[in-house]
Formats: sequence, C-alpha cells, structure tokens
Amino acid sequence: MAFSELLDQVGSLGRFQVLQMVALVVPIVWLTTQNMLENFSAAVPNHRCWVPLLDNSTAQANVPGALGPKDLLTISIPPGPNREPHQCRRFRQPQWQLLDPNATATNWSEAAMEPCADGWVYDQSTFTSTIVAKWDLVCDSHALKPMAQSIYLSGVLVGAAMCGHTSDRFGRRLVLTWNYLQMAVSGTAAAFAPTFPVYCLLRFLAAFGVAGVMMNTSTLLMEWTSARARALMMTLNALGFSFGHLLMGAVAYGVRDWALLQLVVSAPFFLCFLYSWRLAESARWLLITGRLERGLRELRRAAAINGKREVEDALTTEVLLSAMQEELSAGQAPPSLGALFCTPGLRLRTCASTLCWFAFGFTFFGLALDLQALGSNIFLLQVLIGVVDIPAKIVTLLLLNRLGRRPTQAGSLVLSGLCILANTLVPLKIGALRSALAVLGLGSVGAAFTCISIYTGELFPTVLRMTAVGLGQMAARGGAILGPLVRLLAIHGRSLPLLVYGGVPVLSGLAALLLPETQSLPLPDTIQDVQNQAVKKATHSAPEHTVLKSTHF
Repeated sequence: MAFSELLDQVGSLGRFQVLQMVALVVPIVWLTTQNMLENFSAAVPNHRCWVPLLDNSTAQANVPGALGPKDLLTISIPPGPNREPHQCRRFRQPQWQLLDPNATATNWSEAAMEPCADGWVYDQSTFTSTIVAKWDLVCDSHALKPMAQSIYLSGVLVGAAMCGHTSDRFGRRLVLTWNYLQMAVSGTAAAFAPTFPVYCLLRFLAAFGVAGVMMNTSTLLMEWTSARARALMMTLNALGFSFGHLLMGAVAYGVRDWALLQLVVSAPFFLCFLYSWRLAESARWLLITGRLERGLRELRRAAAINGKREVEDALTTEVLLSAMQEELSAGQAPPSLGALFCTPGLRLRTCASTLCWFAFGFTFFGLALDLQALGSNIFLLQVLIGVVDIPAKIVTLLLLNRLGRRPTQAGSLVLSGLCILANTLVPLKIGALRSALAVLGLGSVGAAFTCISIYTGELFPTVLRMTAVGLGQMAARGGAILGPLVRLLAIHGRSLPLLVYGGVPVLSGLAALLLPETQSLPLPDTIQDVQNQAVKKATHSAPEHTVLKSTHF
C-alpha cells in the first residue's frame, strides 16, 4: 500500500486534484444529456394521416366555404380508441354523411378506412422536429423508436466490456481521450444522419464512448485521491450527472429541433478532446504496471502543482523502487477477467457488486427513459430528477462517511425499491403523489449509483479495477436494456411492472450486505492486497468469536 504514502507526500487533496476534478466532471455533465437525449429528440408528437381536404391546397379550393377544419377532420379521419382522431387510419373517401349530427359509428365500415398511405401530419406545438416525425416511427413502425433506445444502450454495454480491460492494459487517460473524440464525432454526425439505420449506428458509437468516459473518469478521480477524500471526489463526480439532468431539461426546453439538439449536446466534446491531452495519467496505474519513469513524472507534476517543491526534488526512481518494491513485483503480470471469479477473495465481491450495478441500470433507466409515459410536463420532470438527485447525493456523502459503504449501499437500494413498490398502492387519479414517489425512488437509485461507483473502486485492486468497473457497467447497461421491456407486463396487470422495478433493488440491497466494509481503507493495488485485507478481517473477528464461545459455555 506504499502508493498511498507517496500520494500523501505529493498532496492527496490539493490544487492538482481540484483542477483534475473540474476537468473530468464538466464532461460528465454534458455526457448525461447523451443518456437522456431521446426523451426529447425521440418524443412522439400527436399525429394523424395526411388527407387531401386538410393538407392539399388544390383539394381545399373545392370544399364548401361553410366547412371549417374540424368538419373536414370529421369526414376525413375516423375516431380512434379514445374518441380522438385516429392516428393510423383515414377514410378512403370523405364521409360527408358524418356531418349529420345524428350520425354514428355505424355510418361507415372497416372497408371505408385505409392506413396512412400518404404519410402523416405531426403536431409541432411542443417539438418542431423529432426523429419520430423525420422517419415516421409511428403506427406500424412504432417499434423502431424503442429499438433506437436499445441500440444506444447496447453501445454502452459493448463500450463497458471493451474499455475496462483496454484501460487496464493501455492506461486510463489514453482511452478517455479517444472516447471524447469518438463521442464528439459520432454525436455530431448523428445530427446529419440521412437515414434511420445510419442514425442508430452513430448513436451506438457515441454510446460506446459514453461508457469509456464514465468508467475512466471515476477511476482517475479515485486513483489520485486518498482514502479520506475519496468519497468527496466520487460524490462530486456523481453530482455531475445530477446537474446534467438539469442541463438536459434546460437545453431541450430551448432547442426543440432534434438535429440541433443533437448537435448542441455533442459538439462540446471536441473541446474535451483537446484539453484531455493535458490531463494526468494515473500514477498508481503507471507504477503498478512497471512504467516507473512516466509514473515519476506524474507524481512530480502533482507535487509541483500542489506546491510541494521539496517533495518534487526528493522523488527519484530509487525512492519509488524502494517504496513500492512489493507492489511492483506482484503487479507486473496483468491478471485476466477470470481472476474476478476464480480468486476466493474476489468472487463474492464481483457477484454482489455486479448485482448492485444491474439493479441501478434496470430500475433507473426502466423508469427514467420513458418520461412521456408519466403523463407530466417532460421538461419539468427531467429537471425534477436532477433537483431531487442533488440533495440525495449530498446526503449519501454524509452517510458514506458516517455509516460506511455497506449500509449506505444496501439502504439506498432498499429505499428506492420501497418507494416504487408503494406506488402500486396509490390510485392513478392521485397523479401528484405517484410522480413524487417515482422521483423519490429515482433519487434513491441515484444515491445507490454514487455509492456503488465508490464501492467498486475500493473493493478491487488497481490491476483489475477498470475490468471490475467495466463488468459493473455492463451489468448496469444490461439492466437498462431489460428495464424498458418490463413495461410489457402491464398487459397482464397494471401493477406488475412496478412490482418488478421495486423488487429488484430491494433484493440487490440485501445482497449488498454480503460485501466487506471498505471505509477509510487504502486502495488495494494487487490481488494479494485484497487477500491480506480478508486475512486481517478474519484475524480481528477471531478473538471476538472466541470470547462469545467461552461466554456461552
């Protein structure tokens, strides 16, 4: 654990860490808009079939002057299931008899109707343009909208699978820089996509970069910070997502065209790519993987920025070799993914933490990616998610420092599940209470995300940290892909989706109780460090067990 001592010498919470944190968290704010973008760019506006009497100026010239738009709509579009104009059917010929006040639905037959052969007319009162209107993702093509969402989440899943292991091999900063560029290019190009398949492909590539940015940002923050300040740094990182929700609501409210909105949330990553070349690589990772010269340069740089000139001058290769001899000998051969499941000290940690990641993705994205279904002002609801998320994460920071990681992780997941389950008992007509419980549940899930982001980094050694985080992100995105599908259970019972959304975090919260406490412990660098922690825990608990046993007899 010698690196912790080196970090304390160069400064573990100084100007260097503050500058690094700002440079890393600002992109996280913008990244959140990518995740929530299709709540707005893929919103489904009210629509009806295109019909000549309403939408063709030549046909309108032959209409009697006494007939207004409402009358023309009545004779051109049949009523739908909710008695509003049907969104997917039209009359083959104008049904003039329907102008008779005594006309009923029996005045026409199914044969008199046809699909929207000439396209649709979309309401532009809320959004001037969405991908749904651009590519007619309605009626028989309505399934293409959730498909676009699933393709995006699949991109995050694949990115998590590849970027975690890649970062452990080639470095955190290098992969982060590439991910910034990939997000900027793919996201900007998506605004000019000529076809829907091309749009989905570009969103997939942008999502790939999103995964890498999230994982490498959290790991760089964690590996440059001491144990006492780690929770603060990771909470600030998590707050970046909260402010991202506020930003998404504000930007979407001001930009109602999907292509311009896509451009606005993607172009800033070009700037992130340019300044990311000045970010510091993780000195911890550099030293553990044997890159002593680069690690020494980064430590000296941190000492200089933090004003520790004497430490900067005293740091030499010989000092590093002497201080980290044990870690260097144990960390040269990078372990594989199988070590997470085959090593006794890591197996339980891997399974329980991955389940917590899954519960976060499954519950949060299952609810948050369908704001229109909540029947509220989606701009306001998007902002409310961020507003509730901010105090939830601040409270999480206090709990992490007071109660520890394990009870906070378990409690936040269980509370989010109970809030969602409580909604099964609230009648639909009490919409305000249902929305409040839903937002509170999402806020608790956000608190669980803050905790698991910190917890995962502390549970696993440096040589496997990004691999473990990548596995967790994969589980979260797998849950995010499955989450929206749970809504299909509503055909069997209105409360079934909420029962599933609430049950998963409750069970995962209970599983989190199996994890060891890591509060105030230095980050493990090697698998041996993890095993040593387990031995120390067993040694401390053995005398207590002996005392209890002797008392019993």
